[in-house]
Amino acid sequence: MAHRLGEDNVFRGIDEVDWTSLRHAYGSAEDVPGLLRGLASADPAARQTALDAMYGAVHHQGEVYDSTLACVPFLLDLAVREEVRDRAGVVELLVSIGDEGGARGDLAARARAALRARAGVFVRLVGDADAGVRRVVPGALVRFLDPPARVLTLVRERITVERDDRVLLALTECLGLFARRYRLTSDAHAAEAVRLLTGLSEPPYGPGLRLAALGQLAGCAPELLPADLVPAVVRLLRDRSAQRLSAAADAYDGPGPDTLAGRLLRLRPSDEEGSRLLRTLHSALGGRVADRAALLCGQLTSPDPLDRCNGVWLSAGLFRAWRTAPTEPVTLIGGQLGAEEGRLHDAAVAVLVELSELAAPAADHLHALVTYRPGLRIRHRERGAPALGGPLKALAGAGDARATPVLAEVLAGPVVPDDLGLVVPHLGRAALPLAPALRRRLSRVPLDAPDLHRRAVPLLSALAALGDAESLPAVLRLLRGLPDGLRRRDAVTEAAARALGVFGGGAREAIPELRGLLETDCAVAAADALWSATGDADAVLPVLLRELMGPTSGRRRRAAAVLGRLGPAARPALPGLRRMAGCEDAWARATAACAVWRITGGPEGFLPVLRSTWAEHPRTRRTIAEGVAALGPAGTPLHDVLRAELASPRRHRPDSGGQGIREDLGLLRMCREALAGQAHR
Repeated sequence: MAHRLGEDNVFRGIDEVDWTSLRHAYGSAEDVPGLLRGLASADPAARQTALDAMYGAVHHQGEVYDSTLACVPFLLDLAVREEVRDRAGVVELLVSIGDEGGARGDLAARARAALRARAGVFVRLVGDADAGVRRVVPGALVRFLDPPARVLTLVRERITVERDDRVLLALTECLGLFARRYRLTSDAHAAEAVRLLTGLSEPPYGPGLRLAALGQLAGCAPELLPADLVPAVVRLLRDRSAQRLSAAADAYDGPGPDTLAGRLLRLRPSDEEGSRLLRTLHSALGGRVADRAALLCGQLTSPDPLDRCNGVWLSAGLFRAWRTAPTEPVTLIGGQLGAEEGRLHDAAVAVLVELSELAAPAADHLHALVTYRPGLRIRHRERGAPALGGPLKALAGAGDARATPVLAEVLAGPVVPDDLGLVVPHLGRAALPLAPALRRRLSRVPLDAPDLHRRAVPLLSALAALGDAESLPAVLRLLRGLPDGLRRRDAVTEAAARALGVFGGGAREAIPELRGLLETDCAVAAADALWSATGDADAVLPVLLRELMGPTSGRRRRAAAVLGRLGPAARPALPGLRRMAGCEDAWARATAACAVWRITGGPEGFLPVLRSTWAEHPRTRRTIAEGVAALGPAGTPLHDVLRAELASPRRHRPDSGGQGIREDLGLLRMCREALAGQAHR
């Protein structure tokens, strides 16, 4: 018979709270009493639903609302009721609410104060019968319990009696948190935590716990790490894997039911604990790039495919943040492409796609894959149009010319992914043999196709990247065939105008169409193309001046960039550009300041603006570097900034994923071109 908590105990006073006057992420908190009661339900689904809703509304994205604060006493009471199931989730929620790295403001401070005032609740739970509760309590002790000596005593005592490996891992992590928390205010206590961690990093403790301790030491006392850190970690990793595989074999009782869930589980195994242990260590090592690369090589040569899979994903974090030359790790990632394990193969492909030209050491593996397994060239999806397969996309992204004949075969086949054109620019001149096929495909796109944008824009981008002026008839067919209303604002028109701009004088036949676009939303792209085709500044200057003063920030910025390319002929735009160079929008500020420099031949007073914008807004660096490159020797006053960028070990936008890698590589190329005095065209 399901037990139901009485209203006279844990929920005493819940109806006395005016929940309707309190708020959460979605408005009135009148539903919160039901959520709190749901956490105590005998039904597992109801408990999970209630916990999800607490995170989704009452603690939405880490925020603390007045309703969150009102929940704290009831959550604390739930945490100590042994009859409540899933109390670990309740304690985790409390830790998140009170985390100093989370929400800010008065309500968050009051929530933390309330948790510190009742930190005795967590002391009661240190030895709880539920191992899940014991795993999450250490984090609460470090955050909410005073004095620190008491925290250390409780943790030390728990380590000596605890037998659950996952709880020991949690205790190890909390010691690292404790040492980082108190190293500035209580050195003696921090030193004791480090001493305990040092002990946990040595025998007789098991390999998983020792890995956890080394990861925490790397974050709080790196000077105490062993001199042979990488070999030691690799040995521990392999010992841990051997133990895990042995335990799994002992527990194996057959393949289990042949259900979809079972098949997916067998196909995509995972080791989340191992991933977390190594992720902690990599994160703590930070800029020790050589050590991290060597560690990755150890992971990627492990006999255990799960260790190798974790290594593949962790390599992405290194490459996204640091400008390392990853030849050996990338070669080893390429070696995973032949793995039978679906998860490992998919991980290797995904990371190689992100790496762009850095994937070159794996190009042989990628080429073999797309050659001998042609089914991987196209990815067919249950919903949506077919897409280019990851291995072929990665091979082309690496700039490997061997991708060209494979793409030609795809273009000649019955199914051609619409995104094929997006990889062509990465191949440079090696993709020129594809131009005729791309041209023919563009000429056959139905003008009334509902997915015209998805089909035409990648082709236009590819032909523009190749500078294929012979595609002019196909481009004009698009411009002339689009309905007038669509032509005035559509992205296809914008892409067509950009392509015509690349063709320069070869696009003179399109001059009437470009003039017709000067009063549309595509006016800036049309003016840019018209200037490239005719060199007639008088024809485009009034349009660009109008757009420079217009209401749309993106169009103002693009107009400023084109005015800069006009050079001295754009002097009438200088007052507007100077005003823009003082605006709050950093990207617009950088574009306008570079345009003024190109028009006047000197930086005027904008050097400090460009320097500060470069430093404070990394997204603008490509724009500024392009401007400096276009100036040639006149850009010398900013060459020191470009040299510093080239010398920096960190990527300029490390939090932008794979796109950030590609952008960073482009920025570095632009800096080199500028310093070599080669204007970017």
